[in-house]
Amino acid sequence: MIDLQHITKTYAKNGKKAVDDLTLHVDGGELFGFIGPNGAGKTTTIKMMTGILKPDQGSIIIAGRPLDSDRLEAQRRIGFVPDGNDLYDRLTGLEYLNFMADIYQVGAAQRKEHIEKYLNIFSLEDAVNNQIRSYSKGMKQKLVVIGALIHNPPVWILDEPLGGLDPRAAHLLKEEMIRHCNAGNTVFFSTHVLEVAEKLCTRIGVIAHGSLAAQGTLEELRSGEVGASLEELFLELTDDGGEDA
Repeated sequence: MIDLQHITKTYAKNGKKAVDDLTLHVDGGELFGFIGPNGAGKTTTIKMMTGILKPDQGSIIIAGRPLDSDRLEAQRRIGFVPDGNDLYDRLTGLEYLNFMADIYQVGAAQRKEHIEKYLNIFSLEDAVNNQIRSYSKGMKQKLVVIGALIHNPPVWILDEPLGGLDPRAAHLLKEEMIRHCNAGNTVFFSTHVLEVAEKLCTRIGVIAHGSLAAQGTLEELRSGEVGASLEELFLELTDDGGEDA
């Protein structure tokens, strides 16, 4: 469902090649973990996958739609939760969710079902009619997740989605991620919490200096190092990636 072929991105400001000839394929049914040190190219890669940035070269296909020639249809197939939750603070939570549903042209019945389901899951029913500026960081993160998934997209791209969530909400989101993949869909999941990736993901990609250092199941990454943790493998595969990218 996600296919990256030889994508490269260089920032003109400093001439740094943030992503260097990266090729990656993620199938339906996979919960793919994307990990790497700060500055390794994770966020730049995700911004290219979601159409925020355009690669200097290479191609990206999302759920069968090429991002370069069919951008809007490719983006409709993505539910994107960015790292950070800048929102329209003077909207109420419900106004924001209806705004997101309007953007994705979600019908009344589907949006009502989705909003009610996720407000219940994340315990936001009592706050949904309040202005977002009154929300805590965790509440804002919950709202961003609900809005990103409101159109039931086949591909979820989640950049550090557990940040700010309380343990119960984080657990429930992880259950939703697993349920989404069990239905044949795809979750692409960036995280700094290696224990979560180790326990949750069906396959893992490790990026360093803009290139994939390794990818595969945890057992494949171990390559004979029986019992090695993901943290130990990560430290072997990466070093200081420099400035954020």
